[in-house]
Amino acid sequence: MSAGCSLLWTGAEEDDRVFDLHDWEGAEPRWCPGCGDLSVLTAMQRLAVAEQFVPETTVFVSGIGCSSRFPHYMKAYGFHGIHGRALPVATGVKLSRPELTVFVAMGDGDCTSIGAAHWLHMIRYNIDVTALLMDNNIYGLTKKQSSPTTPQGFASNTAPRGSWLPALDPIQATLGVTNASFVAQTAEWVPAHLYATLRAAYHHKGFSFVRILQRCPQYTDSIYKEAVRKPSIVELLVHENGLTVPELDRLYTNQRRHDPRDLDEARRLAEASDVIRLGIFFQDESRPRYDLIRALPQRTVEEKIRLMNEELDRYAV
Repeated sequence: MSAGCSLLWTGAEEDDRVFDLHDWEGAEPRWCPGCGDLSVLTAMQRLAVAEQFVPETTVFVSGIGCSSRFPHYMKAYGFHGIHGRALPVATGVKLSRPELTVFVAMGDGDCTSIGAAHWLHMIRYNIDVTALLMDNNIYGLTKKQSSPTTPQGFASNTAPRGSWLPALDPIQATLGVTNASFVAQTAEWVPAHLYATLRAAYHHKGFSFVRILQRCPQYTDSIYKEAVRKPSIVELLVHENGLTVPELDRLYTNQRRHDPRDLDEARRLAEASDVIRLGIFFQDESRPRYDLIRALPQRTVEEKIRLMNEELDRYAV
């Protein structure tokens, strides 16, 4: 069954609806064939069904970039914002409507370049929002410019002789910010791990930051090609307090036991290595949350309309 949406839905009425995959399918995706974003979209739609999200209380916020078309493809509320500003928009949504489930979809340029200041402060605020960084190591929408995560030496239209600087590592950066509470890394070509990571991030109370390693079939298909072909160079971080995906045990035999409560070890594991590590690096739900401190007062529908009209009456055209 399809669900109608209302901005003024309060959740007070009894809701016995059951949602299936079709209920979460929005517009037809316009990503390139083979784009890693398609895998992320499928995992998110599966999660919405498994957890029985309600469309009226689910919001997807994005900035600008290929990945930022995500809200168009989920049949829920969405806000397609401007470049680098998805996180402050999500902050406003969550503070004003704390009962909503809020996800943010960003690309590597959107988050770690123009949106970097918002990214760092969102980590410190630790608001209960789940952020997905779909990192394909390039500006894809604007046709192959180097981004902060582009590997050193990788040629692009803005660095035809290869990127000069070492790539920014979003996991190391996030782990270094005060009050980080959930930091994980997964890959779009390992769908079982991707789904399990998104599910763990959703259940975490606080700001969940998930970096998703992603291939761009047009511009950066070569970056993760070896990792796709050789599971041995991928290391899964496993722990009963973190993440275990038993169906991957036969294929991904390179596994490391890591307790995500150990921040020092998480930072060490995030350092440059000859393996790609997937899993939860760090998790601590005891960290202070800004949305619990600064949540806005809850008002009735009538009060909201009255206050909105009063505010609009202050202006003249």
